[in-house]
Amino acid sequence: MRVQLVEHPLVAHKLTVLRKRDTPSMIFRQLTEELVMLLAYEATRDVAVEPVRIETPVATTTGVRLARPTPLVVPILRAGLGMLEGMVRMAPTAEVGFLGMARNEETLDIVTYAERLPADLTGRHVFILDPMLATGGTLAEAVRFMYARKARRVTCICLLGAPEGIARLEGELADVDVDIYLAAVDERLNEQSYIVPGLGDAGDRLYGVAE
Repeated sequence: MRVQLVEHPLVAHKLTVLRKRDTPSMIFRQLTEELVMLLAYEATRDVAVEPVRIETPVATTTGVRLARPTPLVVPILRAGLGMLEGMVRMAPTAEVGFLGMARNEETLDIVTYAERLPADLTGRHVFILDPMLATGGTLAEAVRFMYARKARRVTCICLLGAPEGIARLEGELADVDVDIYLAAVDERLNEQSYIVPGLGDAGDRLYGVAE
């Protein structure tokens, strides 16, 4: 497992505005899309490509395109949906799947309650989108889920990470081929497992409180 912190002035600026409690949902969604595009630029540096012959207005030349099978982008419901548009703007030929996971409050196990994914991910590079790497439980289970379906490689893109969650992933996924791209690593988790200073509940800030 490898953790990549994307340090860039534009990343830091957009993340600062996301953190502000008075940033409205409309701006929050727009900035999330822009921030994910910057993170995706780094996270896709070694995505597989293949040569392709094309005609320019003046000559024939060889370029590249995303290799087949194309990458699979998987947002974790529901907050991960807010990251989807930025990712597919950067990789428009990628396919999209969905994964819903939640923690059972009695057993503390991670339960998969919804999924729309191919049964066989052989040869696929999967990009998991989840805004907050807090305790790390959901992300660890999502990575294992993809490899259980024989994914070739898994890359995770998150806005924020907590040291506790990163440490958990380093323990549980130490020998797993997975990259984690983050805009920032914050101080800690509080008693409610929120990232501090964080930005609050990403799903609520993207879409409002659904009660």
